[in-house]
Amino acid sequence: MKCVILHESSGRIRVRMAQSRMTLRQADLLEAYLERQEGVRAAKVYERTGDAVIRYTGRREGVIAALARFSYADSSLKELDTVHSSRELNRQFQDKLVGMVAGRILRRLFLPAPLRMAWAVFRAVPYLIRGVRCLLKGRLRVEVLDAISIGVSLVRGDFGTASSVMFLLRIGELLEEWTHKKSVENLARSMALNVDRVWLRTREGEALVSVSQVEAGDLILVRTGGLIPLDGRVAEGEAMVNQASLTGESAPVPKRPDSLVYAGTVVEEGECVIRVESRPGDSRYDRIVSMIEESERLKSASENRAAWLADKLVPYSLLGTAVTWLLTRNATRAISILMVDFSCALKLAMPLAVLSAMGEAGRNRITVKGGKYLEAVARADTVVFDKTGTLTRACPTVVEVVPFDGREADEMLRLAACLEEHYPHSMANAVVRAAKEQNLAHEEMHADVEYLVAHGIASRVGGERVVIGSQHFVFEDEGCAVPEGEMEKFERLPNQYSHLYLAVGGRLAAVICVADPLRPEAAAVVNTLRGLGVSKVVMMTGDSVRTAAAIAAQVGVDEYRAEVLPEDKAAFVKSERAAGRTVVMIGDGINDSPALSAADVGIAISDGAAIAREIADITIAADDLFELGTLKLLANALMRRIDGNYRFVLGFNGGLILLGALGALPPATSALLHNLSTLAVSLKSMTNLLEEA
Repeated sequence: MKCVILHESSGRIRVRMAQSRMTLRQADLLEAYLERQEGVRAAKVYERTGDAVIRYTGRREGVIAALARFSYADSSLKELDTVHSSRELNRQFQDKLVGMVAGRILRRLFLPAPLRMAWAVFRAVPYLIRGVRCLLKGRLRVEVLDAISIGVSLVRGDFGTASSVMFLLRIGELLEEWTHKKSVENLARSMALNVDRVWLRTREGEALVSVSQVEAGDLILVRTGGLIPLDGRVAEGEAMVNQASLTGESAPVPKRPDSLVYAGTVVEEGECVIRVESRPGDSRYDRIVSMIEESERLKSASENRAAWLADKLVPYSLLGTAVTWLLTRNATRAISILMVDFSCALKLAMPLAVLSAMGEAGRNRITVKGGKYLEAVARADTVVFDKTGTLTRACPTVVEVVPFDGREADEMLRLAACLEEHYPHSMANAVVRAAKEQNLAHEEMHADVEYLVAHGIASRVGGERVVIGSQHFVFEDEGCAVPEGEMEKFERLPNQYSHLYLAVGGRLAAVICVADPLRPEAAAVVNTLRGLGVSKVVMMTGDSVRTAAAIAAQVGVDEYRAEVLPEDKAAFVKSERAAGRTVVMIGDGINDSPALSAADVGIAISDGAAIAREIADITIAADDLFELGTLKLLANALMRRIDGNYRFVLGFNGGLILLGALGALPPATSALLHNLSTLAVSLKSMTNLLEEA
């Protein structure tokens, strides 16, 4: 598409697209397209002007070429068309806010006083009704304060004060609704699926295709640990499906032929063929929105405490009003107290602070599924790391294939890749990648794949049982043996690498040596976390004690556990929590899922297994562990802001009440200062936390 460069500087360019009008959907599509281009760090599209601001690294020619290639009609952009954003929601509420302010200004300028008074009485009716309903139900809530303050102002003939109070209340209600809906959409997007490819069953066999190519009626295959990408019915097979992210059920649900399965749920055990009933993006998003709107589970304790405190203070405000009137017989002083309540600031500023923190986390490539998880991160004193793919690089590489039993190294790598491509883990990815780099193409020559969590994979090829996995799995669980005369060769295997053992027909066929490099920032991240309040750092791994000890020494953790199973990780996390510690678990694999679920906060690596990302409360990008320090810093700053908000709201509004009772402030001034303070603390709550940290 043609565009005009408006301005550019180092690493930043602003362009205007050559189109007369840009729709919200087109803006979303262009923004999603730009953000997926290599070298683009961030992109922002402004639909009103048709401008796009792009921040990039590397050569500007690549950005210009990407803009030139872009076309809304490009069929390859089909999968981006399911992207949801807050653009439409923001436009809707911005228009409402502008309309509300403009309407008030026009009424003040052009309506005569009698009509303004009639309008004030008309607008007061809903507030009065809400207050009466609360009283009839025996509840003293903020609605009662609002109704009394507006009603008394009308009775005294102070229509200007009543109108001002109602206008500010409506502004507060609009901002609160906007905040709530925006937080729902942000959470829904953070929980949206991250599935690029699926196994499609065709007449020729299974094919790995883009999810955007799947149509209703197609058959897709999902194995153990896989995320179900689309709604459908089970056509073949049986599986235990974790539906916690959708229904809240803690136990996996059995799915058999003709059972309904839903996008976003995870196959924990077994495998099934699903007949697709919805296209990508058709239903999952709407169901997540409904789920969040019906549930308050993700609210932080601070948000709940703010709402509770706001209502709890209402009786004291009424008592103060009554006492002031009895002591002074001055209605103006009494009304001044009614004009000040703690509800607006407490109920609005706290959610805004949490929402802003979640948005700031997102801009730092950290996805947080709820405010309570940021609060838990701030309290965290224990951090548990999985080793492989977390403290070590998520892209280990195969450095050597040692064949046994007269086998050929290339054939064994080909066979291993054929099995491992069904297993979403970094070690498996390394095997598949090595085969691809050596042009070792493989057919689906095996029977059904059986995946055993934290152990390995088993199948049958040519009538023989083939297993690949850990030493414990291959030699102890499966009872395989080293071929005669090759024990010395087996004992000379290089110790500096992790090993995958491949056995065919009960005999060792090959050992695949995998380099598992330590992340260069791992030790610095551990020190950073300690400086931010974490007192205990633990590493857990299924590797041998020798490998675990070497990594632990380099990273500088306080403790490590080697040769652990998934249930061992979860048990350790539970024991730490039982001891009164707040535990954060960080992992990337299927075998980390029980521990992620057991922790106060589970953090998954973005390119890890689907089930780990789904179960986790927070997801960080895969290329930089320093995001953990950013997350902790952000969470600590959020709690400081929330505590500061409490002190300011209670102190400032308490001062207004005192001045009103003493007659130093008239009701209108009290209402104005109260609402200005609410606006100020709300705007402050929306500013970036990390700039202040």
